Amino acid sequence: MNLFLGIDFGTSGARAIVIDTEACIKAEMKYPWEIDGDWVDFWQKALFTLLASIPEALRQQIQAIAINGTSSTVLLVDAAGKPVDAPLLYNDARGSVMLEQLKSIAPENHTVVSATSSLAKLLWMAQLPSFNQARYFLHQADWLAFLLHGHLGISDYHNALKLGYDVEELQYPEWLENLHIPIQLPEVLPPGTPISELTPEIAAKFGLPHDCLVCAGTTDSIAAFLASGAKSPGEAVTSLGSTLVLKLLSRTRVEDARYGIYSHRLGDLWLAGGASNTGGAVLRQFFTDAELKSLSSQIDASTTSQLDYYPLLKPGDRFPINDPNLPPRLEPRPDNPVEFLHGLLESIARIERRGYQLLQQMGADELTQVYTAGGGAPNHTWTAIRERYLRVPVFSSKNTEAAYGTALLAMRGVGSAEC
Repeated sequence: MNLFLGIDFGTSGARAIVIDTEACIKAEMKYPWEIDGDWVDFWQKALFTLLASIPEALRQQIQAIAINGTSSTVLLVDAAGKPVDAPLLYNDARGSVMLEQLKSIAPENHTVVSATSSLAKLLWMAQLPSFNQARYFLHQADWLAFLLHGHLGISDYHNALKLGYDVEELQYPEWLENLHIPIQLPEVLPPGTPISELTPEIAAKFGLPHDCLVCAGTTDSIAAFLASGAKSPGEAVTSLGSTLVLKLLSRTRVEDARYGIYSHRLGDLWLAGGASNTGGAVLRQFFTDAELKSLSSQIDASTTSQLDYYPLLKPGDRFPINDPNLPPRLEPRPDNPVEFLHGLLESIARIERRGYQLLQQMGADELTQVYTAGGGAPNHTWTAIRERYLRVPVFSSKNTEAAYGTALLAMRGVGSAEC
């Protein structure tokens, strides 16, 4: 039996899923984050612990491995692959001091013109004393894959998007090369592309086949999309987690940093999307999970709430309104908690509708159906409300684990099907 392993390094922990050729799950493992010290040591420990926890009989049949990491989590390493300084995580905004320089060199409204982009972080890192020891700039997924295959300086075009890599022309643009950054930028491959077999040491240590291939990875959010089952233009995935994240599969590339919109390449298609600061974190500010379930069951999803909110934990949103000072709107608050929750759910649904409308106005394909991932997916009342606003069928994702999407990537990589 041929098996395929996907490993997800997300914001809350690491996960691994093994699937067979029918895409059926054979094993799942989790490793929650309890970081107290060096991140890179912790990542390596998580990776090796997950590998060791796979049942030995399954390990012997794994044909390919792929890894996803959080977008724009980056680090500098020396010629041997050893980190020369602490990594910068996905939400680290120290690169904000480089924004004026970025605006002067990058095309207008480019994705890299963001305080948390990979390129902003690289320019900030270039000012550190440790930069002189560095030879390679890597994303989290790149470095973790290196631990398995032993080749430095290889990335994928999902992770490299926010570094400035041109995912349409499949090359680094001239404006980026003209920076003459004195460090090796990664060679960029299509996600899922086989890179190399495991090193003999890793294969022997974990009882993996010596010819097991390590494939180019992806980001955690793209992996979650791959897991959903969406595959045709017009299909989308809404993640109802702490925040609201929209991704719409399109034949047209849509990019505009003014609205926090960018597109990932997905084979011959594009994955256009944006992320709002509204979402489940606001709901949990007022209700427990048990209350959300109980109160939702008392809402008549066919009726429209007269309450008009913009639910945020604090001022500022990114998409579909990109305004760092946008104030939360949570008044008036009725005494009846069912009415209050109804107003919140409808208001988030309106923001979701506005987001998809904006993507379509910018040129993305017309929305045909929406898969839902995240903690809000099982809420049938919310699903019915969202269907009323979106006017397309809304389903729960077939699988919500990013590790599952990454396992599919490994399987397709061995089959030479680009994803």
